[in-house]
Amino acid sequence: MYARDNAASASSGQQLPDEIVETAGTALRMLADPTRLRIVWLLREADMDVAGLATATGAARPAVSQHLAKLRLAGLVRMRREGRHAVYTARGGHVRRLIEEVLHAAEHHLADAPDHA
Repeated sequence: MYARDNAASASSGQQLPDEIVETAGTALRMLADPTRLRIVWLLREADMDVAGLATATGAARPAVSQHLAKLRLAGLVRMRREGRHAVYTARGGHVRRLIEEVLHAAEHHLADAPDHA
């Protein structure tokens, strides 16, 4: 669901394909919800099930399940079965770095810290 990591095409000033822009927009819309952002933040370092995510976020289990379904559709998280449990993880390094960067940017903004070079 993600564009290939091709720095040459991204920086050459070429027009981005609509499909890539739409997919990126969908991913960013999914992350605009604070609960979903917290879920992906937690999943970037550890695999968790719905019960663990509900406890960690303070959200109800049904709500966490619905958020996870949306995050899966957007390609931001993966699910695997371990017995009767569904275990979730953030989908790859791009998603992990995106979450870390956006939250670090917010932290810098709130602290009025200088930008990185």
